[in-house]
Amino acid sequence: MDQEDIDDVGHKYHLELVLEDVLDKDSTVNCTAEVLYHLANKSIAPDVQFTIEGELKNTDEADNIFYNRIKSLEKELVAANIPDSHGNVSPEMEPIHLLAWVASGYVIWQNSTENTKFQLAQIKHVKQVKRSDEYLQFDYMILLHEMVSQEIIPWQMTVLWHPQHGVQITQDSRQPKHASE
Repeated sequence: MDQEDIDDVGHKYHLELVLEDVLDKDSTVNCTAEVLYHLANKSIAPDVQFTIEGELKNTDEADNIFYNRIKSLEKELVAANIPDSHGNVSPEMEPIHLLAWVASGYVIWQNSTENTKFQLAQIKHVKQVKRSDEYLQFDYMILLHEMVSQEIIPWQMTVLWHPQHGVQITQDSRQPKHASE
């Protein structure tokens, strides 16, 4: 990792990393990235430019199975404490967990500074919301672990997902600490 100071703009980091496929631990790709943290306005998300060499595993089949399973439920999905207190995620909740992981990545990126290190700790609760269109909607309350301060931060996020259109975060907000109780 190299750092470059850009006068009156910010700090730019040049990274080389290996990305591991979440669904296939043996599959990896090389990635290079540039991340610019702005000096003037700390509320602006870092600029990220990246290139990936190779491709990760195609998830179309698993995505469609999950989509059709949720669409066919008679009652909206409701779940809590994923993973549980022993770190376990049931197989049927794994796609819900992965969706939260992807969506929380957006929240983390938008709220990161050079002095933070967020990580998804747990889905405190999630509730599916019925929609009249083709998207699946989930309202999540997640717990983010800020590794530097050791703070656990409740965060609400509304996530739309469709296998052909990907993930959209339509709303997110940091919550007071008591919100996770």
